[in-house]
Amino acid sequence: MAEVIAKDQSGIGLGGVPEPEDPASEDTEPHSASVWRYAHASRAHAVIDAADYFALMREAMMRARQRIFLIGWDFDTRILIGGGRRWWNLPRRRISPARLGPFIVWLATRRKKLDIRVLKWNFGAFKAIFRGSMMLDLLRWWRHPRIVFKLDSAHPLGCSHHQKIAVIDDRFAVCGGIDMAGDRWDTPEHLDDDPRRRKPGSKKLYGPWHDCTMLLEGEAARVLGDFGRKRWEQAKGKPFGPCKPQESSPWPSRIEAEFRNVEIGIARTRSHFAEAREVREVEALFLEHIARAKRFIYFENQYFSSRKIAEAIAQRMAEADPPEVVLINPQSSDGWLEQTAMDGARVRLVRAIEQVDHKRRFSIWHPFTAGGNPIYVHSKLTIVDDEILRIGSANLNNRSMGLDSECDVFIDCARPGNGHCGDPIRRLRISLLAEHCGIPPEQVAELIDQYGSMAGMIAAAPKDGKTVRAFVPHELTEAEQALADNEVLDPERPEEMLSFYRKGLFRSRFLRRPGK
Repeated sequence: MAEVIAKDQSGIGLGGVPEPEDPASEDTEPHSASVWRYAHASRAHAVIDAADYFALMREAMMRARQRIFLIGWDFDTRILIGGGRRWWNLPRRRISPARLGPFIVWLATRRKKLDIRVLKWNFGAFKAIFRGSMMLDLLRWWRHPRIVFKLDSAHPLGCSHHQKIAVIDDRFAVCGGIDMAGDRWDTPEHLDDDPRRRKPGSKKLYGPWHDCTMLLEGEAARVLGDFGRKRWEQAKGKPFGPCKPQESSPWPSRIEAEFRNVEIGIARTRSHFAEAREVREVEALFLEHIARAKRFIYFENQYFSSRKIAEAIAQRMAEADPPEVVLINPQSSDGWLEQTAMDGARVRLVRAIEQVDHKRRFSIWHPFTAGGNPIYVHSKLTIVDDEILRIGSANLNNRSMGLDSECDVFIDCARPGNGHCGDPIRRLRISLLAEHCGIPPEQVAELIDQYGSMAGMIAAAPKDGKTVRAFVPHELTEAEQALADNEVLDPERPEEMLSFYRKGLFRSRFLRRPGK
């Protein structure tokens, strides 16, 4: 059903520069430390929250003609991906199943030339044992001649395959933060106790979940297809070629793209393993974007524990007229290990930034439902001055800078031909703030004009529905401080995973160790 990977054959060069034999490196401009490739997209669109994403992916897969290629941190074959036939319905074979697992089999059986491939991180594979019907789904996938399911373990100990990419026919692609997993589905309303927000095979409801991803069409999809095939080979999969050029596009018909004829940038993270060299483009690009901001940076991210990101922000906050930096962050991390590793570091880094933030321009906020329940923020989105839009899989933690495999895509208005992208980027930022604050986008724009900042707008927004509350650092015990300061559970490099000595969070003049 899956192969164990013993060795990586990526051929990716130092600093993210592919070696000459890498087919995905042909016909490109010179590489930089922060961007792997630039590619044209005939259409691009940001999808907010997984309810829309799952439904759109269903439509796109129904339009597939040659290949569906899914790359993810996790997959749960039991999830519902839109309407369709359920197990209690009559066996109407012409109606596609609603669950992901049977849907893939149904589609492969009816499209005789369709090739379906799924690449998943190997460490989470044992979860399938506890997922009931998922084992049966995987068995059906394994038996089907045109479905290949593979586990990726081509990483150093403690590192993970974290990318979330889908490529269909090399004409349509998705890159972002949404996994096809069992607790991701939600709507932008983030309703309290939504009965549709139920874990597969369980009566238990999970909490509200905020996420995002990016749809791409055209050359950018082909480039991600090249990248995916290289990843497949690294996982010891049998090489396969690109799809044949085709006029038809799997682009979902109901989506009117926010962006047309744009250039897309792609940045990656990859830890050194076997013959694959380290790639830290994601980190370098974050540092470039933070340094470039003139007016503001709007982040949505699951974590805030990266030393280098915090140092870059602290350096900007120490300026005479710093840009505003707003981070939408979950109230606490998901799981005790993540809370131990990330939440303590967040407290320490925020207190350190406060020491140089003389204009109080840096702030972290948590979204809550109308009933006061915390909304978990899983999205990885950055908007700079309404000139840069970046969406991907990378978190603002050390792991995403140097350990885990990551892939981010971005639109930069400063690039040739992208000058028309500023207005849709601004509309997206305003709509996200409106979603979090529970008010219309027009009111968001009015409050920003009135108070002069996003933080001022958030603080002044009505509190009778969905709300956004300021992060208040809590007191850490000495043990928690030591774990955070030494990056014990969030190291910067794979070799530090089992090391007893690390330089830790505070090693520069821009970020000094705070008191208790």
